[in-house]
Amino acid sequence: MLNTNKVKAGGDMELKEKVVAINRVVKTTKGGRTFSFSALVVVGNEKGIVGHGLGKAKEVQEAITKGIEDAKKNLVRVPVMHGTIPHDQFAKAGAAKVLIKPAAHGTGVIAGGSMRSVLESAGITDVLAKSLGSANPHNVVKATIKALSTLREPVTVAKERNIKITKVFNG
Repeated sequence: MLNTNKVKAGGDMELKEKVVAINRVVKTTKGGRTFSFSALVVVGNEKGIVGHGLGKAKEVQEAITKGIEDAKKNLVRVPVMHGTIPHDQFAKAGAAKVLIKPAAHGTGVIAGGSMRSVLESAGITDVLAKSLGSANPHNVVKATIKALSTLREPVTVAKERNIKITKVFNG
């Protein structure tokens, strides 16, 4: 199935950034140690568009800036219905496995650290999420975005199956 959820970042889109993880990397050479930083950043407009990026640099702030620029290149559209997602979804990235489920209004975002950042940046206010397997933030973020990008709206499903939308909801 072809993923058509890719979004291009326009000048009028107001994206909010969240730094998920910062890593200090040490390279030992003959002359001593060289420190550099990598930053995992999630951006989103809290209205159904979210993306992630990785930036690497000698300075923390520069790494975050590079991460934000990378994240703007990897934006995806997420179907958000009444503050939650349309259906359950499972996804894997590396050793990280992610399960997200829709929740009733008022539940809130029940999810772990790096998953929470992605879900809140996408504008999802009520969701149940569980991270299974690896807790590596890079793979958890990738798995969460993969799960969100494979979600389908009920209207789209009804059109593909040539049935009424009420049949999609009632099964």
